[in-house]
Formats: sequence, structure tokens, C-alpha cells
Amino acid sequence: MSDLPRKAVTRTAKLAALPLGFAGRATWGLGKRIGGRSAELVAREVQQRTADQLFKTLGELKGGAMKLGQALSVFESALPEEIAGPYRAALTKLQEAAPPLPAATVHTVLAERIGEDWREYFLEFEDKPSAAASIGQVHRAVWHDGREVAVKVQYPGAGEALLSDLTQLSRFARLLGPLVPGMDIKPLIKEMRDRVSEELDYELEAQAQQVHAEEFADDPDVVIPGVVHQSDQVLVTEWMDGVPLADIIAEGTTEQRDRAGQLLARFLFSGPARTGLLHADPHPGNFRLLPPAEARDEADGSDEGGAEAGPWRLGVLDFGTVDRLPGGLPGTIGESLRMTLEGDAAGVYGLLRAEGFVKESIDLEPDEVLDYLLPIIEPAQVEEFAFSRGWLRDQAARIADPRSPAHQLGRQLNLPPSYLLIHRVTLSTIGVLCQLGAAVRLRDELEAWLPGFVAESEEPAFMPESQEPVPEGGA
Repeated sequence: MSDLPRKAVTRTAKLAALPLGFAGRATWGLGKRIGGRSAELVAREVQQRTADQLFKTLGELKGGAMKLGQALSVFESALPEEIAGPYRAALTKLQEAAPPLPAATVHTVLAERIGEDWREYFLEFEDKPSAAASIGQVHRAVWHDGREVAVKVQYPGAGEALLSDLTQLSRFARLLGPLVPGMDIKPLIKEMRDRVSEELDYELEAQAQQVHAEEFADDPDVVIPGVVHQSDQVLVTEWMDGVPLADIIAEGTTEQRDRAGQLLARFLFSGPARTGLLHADPHPGNFRLLPPAEARDEADGSDEGGAEAGPWRLGVLDFGTVDRLPGGLPGTIGESLRMTLEGDAAGVYGLLRAEGFVKESIDLEPDEVLDYLLPIIEPAQVEEFAFSRGWLRDQAARIADPRSPAHQLGRQLNLPPSYLLIHRVTLSTIGVLCQLGAAVRLRDELEAWLPGFVAESEEPAFMPESQEPVPEGGA
């Protein structure tokens, strides 16, 4: 690829071919069954071909196409196991890599955005990208003061591509429905469209990342690279090594999985409380697992086993999409969770109705609403919960099955716009926890960080290790 495919007619043609491909494979499968092959065998082969075409196309096009693929990739845990296999490999490919831009194009962008003398800013610059994502790719370099840095370069034409892709994808969103049982894809695409301008604005991203970097500067558990330089379409940040979370999902130890899961949950709930911002792109490509600084120093010396010493830390990347929550997460979330755990059906129902989750024109039985919510919040009911693909599949099946009372009730609930991104981030994080298969003390994090989860008359039962209470309103 010499450049990001920008011509609308080219991108539209590639995306429009996807539904035709789905239909063609269905016809091919029917023919195979008529020819005597088992329906199950044929179905799996059709699913494999569908996954290969869908995610190969989304990855090649980058832009909004790839972004949707990355968003969907965290939900593969919700698929029935007989379907998940063919999709899993194709989905996870989108979490870490995409076809890169050639060096000449990258140099052109740097010259236009930093200046013709852009090389003077760097002691070293690697032309081969270390990572390529939906709207930009990252190059490893050494800044003029000797610091190792990551140089994020936005693809030329990324804005046009994002809007074009998401418009086209919304037209056949229903065909993508089977990829995420129980979730309507169309609102997800609309929400992505609404945030295109923020995603493309590297100044906003730099501000959000620096706020996090300063707040978590001395944190023993979470690492955020600082911002070094920012200009239009170019963002330079401190370099961060570590094991990509996708690798931990694929072959991590139990200790690594559990630690990554605990810290991911901690970052989800502590971030808004401490910074007033919610990191809103929680797919595995945006996280790393790193050993503590002292262990890393030992590993660089004579003690080869030092890298395993002490607790691992969570590194967080990409702050291009954030939700601005000046007061932290809404207290309604914590209050409704607490009331549900207490079995207060009337209280939960009244709170959901007041907040707009139940429209005025809808009447529901409070006890039925409670029955709907309890299985979903099971991880908060116990001291430690083992997230798994099986658990998420059961929840997805319960909500997606038209014959299920949960499905019928869920269709009558409403998601207020102000909660849409919070809802998606929470679901995505749960999806990653299930991919990890992590055992997580979720209730500890809720008690420490989620407003309203602990009644005002009570003190938090637990404060996560190494963390101090944060004054009301965040840091």
C-alpha cells in the first residue's frame, strides 16, 4: 500500500462487497449441504471464510473500518464456542497491527507538520513502524535530548476515510449483529461517527494523555507515557516497552492474567475519579504489562531472573478517545449497583426511571428489572470473580435470545446518551477481562473508586494496595 486508501469510491466498493460476499458464501454453503456434506462442517467453513474476508478488508482499509473491527474484537468472548474459533484469530489480528504506510509518506507528513528540518528533532528515527492502527502508525525514535520516544503519525486522509467507512458500515450493520450477540451495532457506529473530530485532534489527545501522565506519575501500578511534543497530525510521547496485552491473552501465565485483569479494572474505575476523564478505547492493543522499575533494572544487570520479581504494572496507551467526566463516573451507576446487590427492587427501579433508563411511557415490574440486572453484576457480588468466555457467552445468550424474558425486558430499557460511551467502555473492558480469563477482586475497586457504591454512612471496606483515597471531585 502506497497510502491510506482515500478515494471514497474505492473504499465504498470494498465495503459494499462484504454483504455480497456473505450472501455468496451462504449460497455456496447451501450447495455443499445439498451435495452431502454435514451442515455443521459447512457452517464452520462458511464462518471461517466470512471472518477472513471481513477482517482482512477492515484491516486493509484502516480508518473507520479498522476501528470498528478493533471495537468488535473485544467481544469475541461473547460468541458461542463453535462460532468463536473461526472468528478469534481474524479478530485479534486487528488489535496490534495493520498494513503500514511507506517511509516516504511518513517523511512527507513529518516535513509538513514539524518542518523540513524534522530530522534535527531526533537523534534516531526508525522508518519501519512499530505499530499501525486505525488512523495512525507509531515509529520508535530517540528525541534530541536522548529520550526514547514513540512518534505517532496520522494517516493522510484519515478523517475522510473515517466518515466514509462508518457511513457505509452503518448501512449493513445488521449483518454484523451475529459478531456481538445482544448488542446493537448501529448505535456503536453512530457514536464513533460523533467522535471523529476528537479522534483526529492530536492536541486534545495530548492534553488527555498528559493529564493522566501527571496524575499517575508516581503510581506503582499504572504507567502512562508523558507527552514530549505535539503538532497537527504528529504526536511524540515517551516510549514504553512491555508485553502487549494481546500476548498475555494468547500465552500469559495465570499470574500475569490475574494481575492484568485487576489493574485493568482499577484503571477503568480510578481513572475518572482521579483525572475526570475516562479512557474510552479499551482494546488489548492499547495496553502493556510491565515489571516494576526495580525489577526491570535488575533484569538489565546480572540477575536474569529479576524481571519476574515484584508485581507487574499496567501500561496504558492511546488517549485519542476519552469521555470527559469532571465529577468522575455518575453516582447513579454506583447507587444502582449497590441497591441491586441489596435486593432493593423498588429503589433500583425508581433510580433508573429518574435517570431515563426507563422512559415515562414504559411500565415495568421492579422485581423483573432486578432479576434482569443480578446476573450481569455477578462479578460484584463476590470477593473475587473468575471472568471467562463461558460466563460472557451465557450472559450474551440470555439477553440475545428472543424467547428469553431478559431479552424482552432489555428491549424496553433505554440508554441515555450521556451513558452511551460509559456503557461501551464497561462492556469492552469486561470483554477483555473474559479474554484474559482473569480472577479479579472487582468489588474492591468499586468500593474504592465508584461514587455511590458505598453508602454515605459507611467507609470503604478496602483501599487497593498502594493507593490513597482521592478527595471528592478527583485530583
